[in-house]
Amino acid sequence: MNFNKKLAVAVSSAVLLMAGQVALADSATDIVDALVAKGVLTEEEGKLITKGHTSKTKVTPVLKEKDKNFTIESPNGENSISLTGRVHFDGRAYDYNRDDNTVSGLTASTASAVGADTFDIRRARIGIKYKFGKYYSGEVTANTVGTSSDVLDVGYLDVAWFEQAKFRFGQFKMPFSLEQLTSSNNIGFIERSFVDSFIPAKERGLQVFGEPVTGFTYALAASNGTTATGSSVTGAEGDVRVDNKDIIGRVTVNFAELMKNKEAVFHLGGAFSAGDSPIGTGFGTFRTEARGATYLTAPALNRSDIANLDKTIDRKRYGLEFAAATGPFKIQTQYVKVDHSFQGASAIDADIKTYYVEGLWALTGEKHADRYKAGAFGGIKPIKEFDASTFTGGAWELGARYSGLDASDFNSVAAGGVVSAVATGYTRVKGYTLGVKFLPNMNSRFMLEYVGTDFENPTGGAIAAGGIAVNGRNETQEKALMFRTQFMF
Repeated sequence: MNFNKKLAVAVSSAVLLMAGQVALADSATDIVDALVAKGVLTEEEGKLITKGHTSKTKVTPVLKEKDKNFTIESPNGENSISLTGRVHFDGRAYDYNRDDNTVSGLTASTASAVGADTFDIRRARIGIKYKFGKYYSGEVTANTVGTSSDVLDVGYLDVAWFEQAKFRFGQFKMPFSLEQLTSSNNIGFIERSFVDSFIPAKERGLQVFGEPVTGFTYALAASNGTTATGSSVTGAEGDVRVDNKDIIGRVTVNFAELMKNKEAVFHLGGAFSAGDSPIGTGFGTFRTEARGATYLTAPALNRSDIANLDKTIDRKRYGLEFAAATGPFKIQTQYVKVDHSFQGASAIDADIKTYYVEGLWALTGEKHADRYKAGAFGGIKPIKEFDASTFTGGAWELGARYSGLDASDFNSVAAGGVVSAVATGYTRVKGYTLGVKFLPNMNSRFMLEYVGTDFENPTGGAIAAGGIAVNGRNETQEKALMFRTQFMF
């Protein structure tokens, strides 16, 4: 404790000891709270000094700052509200193989316009986090870009009556994927990998979760699952034919925490999801990691031919995840398998397998273990914030990722019965990303990446029978240069 703190503690304690009347005690408590607000005293020191002297008259809320975010808190600390937000401004430039042959019979209706370079507001969200009473907290966040019917991003209430078994109700991220549970503000690359298109993300439901032992987490949720075709509302119940809910679960263990090692992370996790999705909801989103071409159109199921057949696709998803970090280095990998089955006039049994492996290196020495909490990673906090006057400080990080997807089972799904159209495009893809990011402080990021995608195994066995077309030409790969300017609080 430095001299100023010692002096503040001594003066505050003396005032309280001399306070014989309630009014004087109230004033002394106000003095201590002011010293806490200014950072002269810590909250723990303030509580120790004012023990036994509770103000009966003060109702003024306290304005606090943490990580450049402001929180309004009640004097007793039991109620608070803070404003949150983010803006992600992106630029994308594509370079396709212009020497490929023109597709025979290509028309304007079948050509793709995804090759256009663009600037984009990828995300713009505003929200609040709140806490009231001892056991209740939550978040409400709205999208300000995108479809008008999908304004709500997340909105949930947490009930913590039991520390090892908390409850969550509303619209929130489902407990399945380490990559998805890492905020878009803090992910290692501009966009998430192929894996993210085939996992439960933000859906409506309820969840029980907790950390019964330090280093071990669990979560079990029930959600509406996939919405019906044409419904843009995240997690909405879009098809009254299906009453079943998705059951989703995840467990993780950080062996470093179990061994009391705070300098490293050895994370292992597993997840599952089981449920039915209505006919017509599709099989996922087959889009490159640079948000360019859609490389595969999954089989289309005929909704008008199912009067006496199953109304749903049985879908099971399995996930494995691993992360290891020591000092400024981190590696992370995930593998997800999605099983689709349908029994009708013709049977469908189609699996999708996808994965990624990534590595990050904080050149300025920030420790990834400091980012890890309760089975997920938070943001990087620079050791020293960037100073524009000296052009020093800030955090620099290099990253590389390799990812893949295999949907070859779709090659054998023939038209007829409930299948009105077979899959078209490429059923195997590989992606690779190289990137660099600069964080002046923990509230902003600048990112630059090269993202490549190789398309393989066209449906039908030949380009003419499958493949994809961009600007009138068949393409076997996509190359993109991407950047992001990001601000969040």
